[in-house]
Amino acid sequence: MASSSSPLSSIQIEEPPPMISKQGNFNTPEEHCVTSIPEDHETTCWGCGLRLLLPSYTPVFKCGWCGAITNQNPRKLESRYFWWRRLRDRCFVSILLIFMLFVICGGVWAVYPIIFSISYLCGVLHSMITMILSVSTVSTFSLAAFRCAGTPPSIVWGSYPVVGKADLQNYTYCSYCSKPKSPRAHHCRSCGMCILDMDHHCPFIGNCVGAANHRYFIAFLLSAILSTLYVSIMSAYVGFHFWPPLAYRYLGRLSWFSRDLAFRTMKEVFLDFLDSEVLQSTRGLVLLYLFISSLSVKIGLSALLWQQLSLIYEGKTYLSHISSHVGDEVGEKGCQNLIRFFGCSYSASRYLPRFWNTRKIHNK
Repeated sequence: MASSSSPLSSIQIEEPPPMISKQGNFNTPEEHCVTSIPEDHETTCWGCGLRLLLPSYTPVFKCGWCGAITNQNPRKLESRYFWWRRLRDRCFVSILLIFMLFVICGGVWAVYPIIFSISYLCGVLHSMITMILSVSTVSTFSLAAFRCAGTPPSIVWGSYPVVGKADLQNYTYCSYCSKPKSPRAHHCRSCGMCILDMDHHCPFIGNCVGAANHRYFIAFLLSAILSTLYVSIMSAYVGFHFWPPLAYRYLGRLSWFSRDLAFRTMKEVFLDFLDSEVLQSTRGLVLLYLFISSLSVKIGLSALLWQQLSLIYEGKTYLSHISSHVGDEVGEKGCQNLIRFFGCSYSASRYLPRFWNTRKIHNK
């Protein structure tokens, strides 16, 4: 390490003083040999600004003062498809909002006339349930989609008197944002910024899932699963009361099992179902669509929620999970990770790991 007043490129290394050979003669060089250090061996730390002298050309090195990690060959890729990714995210968000509004409005239009015909109290109860689920789903989706996912804290850097020792420990330089990036942050090329504790970039919410909106994303998944479950149950219940009985011409012949007879019966049921569907009004078609779409969406969201809760239980994010090798432990597994993630205090959750991780006591 050298100061700015004495550039390393001007340092001269002289030969050692004359030495005596075995025969006792002095080997005096006629002139001093001057060697200059190549400039490739001298570099500047991006974190604290100190000039560093490396023993050899090192592509990646760590500053001994501030702890910043420097890459000599940063690969700054051009975000040529940034506008396309943003347009894709906006389209997905718009489609999802339209789908949620259609499910809410279509369900109210198709289900509630029949619900209120059963009893007024039943209609009021289901109206309150629908309003609560609709508000919770739309609000959590809006918070997850339009809230900032979490940016790393701003750190003063680039000057030796300002940056303290080990202030930038394990920080790297983001060539996209042109600022320090903490070890827990990742740069998202779709959002064009570094995200703290980034889990993944979800195109359906048009945003990253990070430290600031991860809870809202989990709350949206829970609310959406409950809403789709409620929609599928109500559409099936109303459909059974609204749809006329089908004509099963082969059901009376099932006195004994036959593969051919069973196949013809299933074919007959399916054809009668299609005939009855064509003869139904728009309300019946909407009920059928609500049941199929809500059931399929519920299955996909349940799998995603299970994956997210499993990663939170292990103390990982999706990016750390796919980047970690076999045997690497990112964090301690346990239910305390789930409780800490949902904002419970440690005083209330510290007893839970002891309860779940109770070991048997063996008497000698």
